[in-house]
Amino acid sequence: MATAISKLGVAAQNSAQSSSVLANAAHILKDPVRKPLQRLAAWLSPLLGGMERRYVARLEQLGYEPRQIAALTAITAGNTARLITANGPSRGALLEFLEQVEYSGRRLAKLNLAPGGIQQALHEFDRILLPSIERLEKAKAAEFRWVNEQLHFCVLLTLNNAYYQVREQETQAYSELFRIELESRGLHELLRRFLTTLATLHHADSACLFFVDKQDQVLLPMAFVGDGNKTPPHLVEHDPFLHAAVAKPFCLQHEAQEDRALVLDRRTSGRYATTWSVPLLEGNRLRGVMQFRFKKAYEWLPREQELLEIAAERCLMAAEKARLMEDLAAREEQVRRLAERMLQVEEMERRRISRELHDEAGQSMLCIRLQLEMLEEGLSAEAEPYKRRLAETREVTERTILEIRRLIAALSPAVLEQLGLGAALRQLVSRFSRLSTARVKLALSRMGKVPKKTEVIVYRLVQECMNNVAKHSQATHVNISLQTADGYLRLDVEDDGVGFDVEEALSRRDSFGLAGLRERVALLSGRFYIESHCRTDAKAKGRGTSPATSEGGRKSLSGSGEANGLRGNQKWKSRYRSGTRIRIELPMLRETNT
Repeated sequence: MATAISKLGVAAQNSAQSSSVLANAAHILKDPVRKPLQRLAAWLSPLLGGMERRYVARLEQLGYEPRQIAALTAITAGNTARLITANGPSRGALLEFLEQVEYSGRRLAKLNLAPGGIQQALHEFDRILLPSIERLEKAKAAEFRWVNEQLHFCVLLTLNNAYYQVREQETQAYSELFRIELESRGLHELLRRFLTTLATLHHADSACLFFVDKQDQVLLPMAFVGDGNKTPPHLVEHDPFLHAAVAKPFCLQHEAQEDRALVLDRRTSGRYATTWSVPLLEGNRLRGVMQFRFKKAYEWLPREQELLEIAAERCLMAAEKARLMEDLAAREEQVRRLAERMLQVEEMERRRISRELHDEAGQSMLCIRLQLEMLEEGLSAEAEPYKRRLAETREVTERTILEIRRLIAALSPAVLEQLGLGAALRQLVSRFSRLSTARVKLALSRMGKVPKKTEVIVYRLVQECMNNVAKHSQATHVNISLQTADGYLRLDVEDDGVGFDVEEALSRRDSFGLAGLRERVALLSGRFYIESHCRTDAKAKGRGTSPATSEGGRKSLSGSGEANGLRGNQKWKSRYRSGTRIRIELPMLRETNT
């Protein structure tokens, strides 16, 4: 609606400018010009027929087209004389002449006649007119030359305004097409807005756009505007006769019965006086057709045809781009769903393995330990060496049972399902502290209800971060914080370890840890930031490494020492001069049933 109001405002502004130019030109032709102009018209009227015949013959010799010649004849001093003779030297007659000049100027612009060609044509009329004026007495000849110069100035002023109007409308329309290409969110929106803009530019009463299907069998309606726009046009069978006809631009005036087969919107057949048809070609292959329909007879001028052909090419390219973007988005969604399904399968497999470890291996190990205890107690004092061996074996068995329990907890933490994310993270940190010398600080804010899927992903993210710290970091301090704000759950993990080159690590194909983190974040359409500084370069923050940020699972590199893209222009300041910092932001999506 806002765009339509803007277009109306621009049209009103152009109309006001046009009226102002005509009024100024008519003001120039008032007294003392009007009376000499009347005398010039009275003298010229008897000679006008012969002069115009010579003028037309001269323009034909110079190669002007008949439609150009007709428009050029309407802007000469001879036409001024004709109007003044018929209506008198009133202001209305002068305005009528200038309106004809403006109309002819717009027509000449659309006939692709350059301004230099118009000046040459006016000069040719002067070459016919001025010799006759020079044969008059000196005073009258000087007066008629002066009047002719004034008339020339007004004509050129009006023609300049007419050419400007045409080029300005074209520029605005094609700038709008470029904006539509950038803003449109899908193929159908793009085509509908393209067609609406072109129909408005050419004042069409109705327009439709068809694409040829992949099998080249039917023409599919993709967009339509104007009369009958509540119901789409029907499919059109793509027969060889129709294909040959619509593969070239054409204009139908007062369509005959046999021409109606060329009108693709069969709902409006016979209701319009004029039809313009423009093919959408990819090389020599027909990909689609645009048709514009008018209730009045509307001549198709060369400039309009050229611009529509350019617009059709642009439309086809933009449609192909939009289609590729939609296909890419669909494939990305398919990959995302596949990855999500794989993670679900992974979690199910973790639970299955943990159950089997608990029910099979765990129970068997408990049974073995019990049997070892019974054997140890049943041996006599003389079998002390065997007792020691049994005790050592029992201790190994107990350690194995503890390791199995640890694996079961890591594979499928029951506390996550029973008590939630906060309790599961505390348990995870507690177990990590027992196995590592690093001091871990866990800060949890009031998170409210977090979707189960998000809880699982966040738990796995923290688990992977702590595994990386244990394997590679050599850190003495680890800080983990989890909080929610503005609909996002934010996880920060920071250590004072040795650090690493982020760009190199992300480019390595065997670096599965960081890749796994990014993929899990991408599944929830989250944002992933990481930066790291090597301990050897701690005195100069960022030297020797490249901080990296990743949003939606896609990496981008930055040259600064702070992570890019933090929401709210927040500064991410490190507590340590070296080490690694990871920030993950996940949207708090509602739980959905799948």
